[in-house]
Amino acid sequence: MADAVSLTFPDGSVKKFDAGTTGRDVAESISKSLAKKAVAIALDGDLRDLADPVADGAIEIVTRDDPRALELIRHDAAHVMAEAVQELWPGTQVTIGPVIENGFYYDFKRIDPDTREDWPFTPEDLPVIEKKMREIIQRNSPFTKEVWSRDKARDVFADMGEAYKVELVDAIPDDQDLKIYKQGEWFDLCRGPHMDSTGRIGSAFKLMKVAGAYWRGDSTKPMLTRIYGTAWANQKELDDYLHMLEEAEKRDHRRLGREMDLFHFQEEGPGVVFWHAKGWRMFQNLLAYMRRRIEDTYDEVNAPQVLDNSLWQISGHWGWYRENMFAVTCADEEAEDNRVFALKPMNCPGHVQIFKHGLKSYRELPIRMAEFGAVHRYEPSGALHGLMRVRGFTQDDAHIFCTEDQLEAEILKINDLMMSVYQDFGFEEVVVKLATRPEKRVGSDESWDHAEDILKRSLARMAREDNRIKTGINEGEGTFYGPKFEYTLRDAIGREWQCGTTQVDFNLPERFGAFYIDKDSEKKQPVMVHRAIVGSLERFLGILIESHAGHFPLWFAPVQVVVATITQDADDYATDVARKLKDAGLQVQTDLRNEKINYKIREHSLAKVPVILVCGRREAEEGTVNVRRLGSQNQVSKTVDEITVELVDEATPPDIKRKRGM
Repeated sequence: MADAVSLTFPDGSVKKFDAGTTGRDVAESISKSLAKKAVAIALDGDLRDLADPVADGAIEIVTRDDPRALELIRHDAAHVMAEAVQELWPGTQVTIGPVIENGFYYDFKRIDPDTREDWPFTPEDLPVIEKKMREIIQRNSPFTKEVWSRDKARDVFADMGEAYKVELVDAIPDDQDLKIYKQGEWFDLCRGPHMDSTGRIGSAFKLMKVAGAYWRGDSTKPMLTRIYGTAWANQKELDDYLHMLEEAEKRDHRRLGREMDLFHFQEEGPGVVFWHAKGWRMFQNLLAYMRRRIEDTYDEVNAPQVLDNSLWQISGHWGWYRENMFAVTCADEEAEDNRVFALKPMNCPGHVQIFKHGLKSYRELPIRMAEFGAVHRYEPSGALHGLMRVRGFTQDDAHIFCTEDQLEAEILKINDLMMSVYQDFGFEEVVVKLATRPEKRVGSDESWDHAEDILKRSLARMAREDNRIKTGINEGEGTFYGPKFEYTLRDAIGREWQCGTTQVDFNLPERFGAFYIDKDSEKKQPVMVHRAIVGSLERFLGILIESHAGHFPLWFAPVQVVVATITQDADDYATDVARKLKDAGLQVQTDLRNEKINYKIREHSLAKVPVILVCGRREAEEGTVNVRRLGSQNQVSKTVDEITVELVDEATPPDIKRKRGM
């Protein structure tokens, strides 16, 4: 067979096809039913149009129910949304419309035809656009691809008044094809791929919101309107996603922070937290828990907040990370020692200085330093988001200095600790991804190869020994000084949060000249392992608030019990009950206000107090309390001794229970 193409199928079989054979031809050669279901092909893992000619390699036929087709559904929906907008409002310019997590967006420039002024879209426009999209999908127009010359594309888009498209054409490198995708008469500049027709999109989509967006993300350029949408393979997946968003809104930690009186933010301190008494108690509970978890294996240290920028130049942060750092100088410009300092964005350079202070022997290794260090990193104001994205936070940081022979064992110990911590806070599903070398990095390829090999080997072992761990690779997402593990947690409503990291670093000790004396009395460079379990304590608290919807287990709740009275006759008794519970170590408040008991219960339930003990005249006479639990309509009567024993057991943190063998 002249100029034959050799294709390897998922079952390992190899077949030859004529040159020019398309993906659709291959699907039809297998079965007519498969060809009807097919929406794309994957050639050596890359998605391509069904109409593309195949080439030598491994091929898969991608059907609409394949998870990989979801990106195509969203991509196609974005194009249909753009067509709908231009049908409804001719003259609107279409710019960029990518697929994003859970959906898609397109940026538009709409001008009022009468005033010639900007005419941004509003939420009221979305149902109209959605209706038009459904009409276009019903037409079931085929997606077709053409390759145009730059001159043709520039001329066509210029004639259409699409100035932004002309700019995009000029920005495409000369060595790349300029592809145009058509759906019926409408077309756009696009890399592809697409499914074979608009009808394949289905009806499981929804336009979500509008927002302003600068052209190319540059604040000096025109403001456009961005329309966000979501699309799914079927209605159930869409409904589940919309339900998750509804739940997420109810669980928003900023809202719950107000209701529970935990913290606030204000303009005079952008990106830093004003902790209220209850919130600070939660913060200290988390800090105390983390301290207990490391007290037997780590030495806690503390490095300075402000260091001369020369130290950050040596570490590489001043060159690689400077845009995220705060520079500090003396307010008095004439001061004798007015140098440029930096607020530390991380703790590692300080820990290297502590390691270097005094001669270290191989017998002392591994040396494990931990610091709950306050760090500051500049985040653009638009990126700030409650506790989740701040400029000042506390990191549960640690650095292990060890020999290469000890490295793998240390990585596995860190993993065991992390998994135990996550389980204590209710996270059972954990994904551990290896983030490999980024394009911009320090150190030799040999040192990166070595570090990545060790992490790959450790990752495989971790997954074998713990079936809760799922694994993956984040290509090019390592830090500039070393590869790392990224631990991602799944919360109660299915969202994923990246928290812990374990980073292997052969570079920072070398840059700072850190060494230990080996068994042959020679100087040798240690390996440095950077480790964070929850990462930012502030962010982890935000995650916990949202995952638990404020309904914390008793051991972690900022207020564990409220003792509330029905009548003033029970005030003295309620005070005695509260005192006994406090003496037992519980966080207790009393509510002796002259208010109806139902009002009190509603108020404390809104504040997410786990247990309310109600005391009236009858309870005072009997030595009992009426127990109401958050989220339950049931009420039970118990003696004060009974409820004290019960609550003390529940309020004992899980790590302490394990130590006591409880």
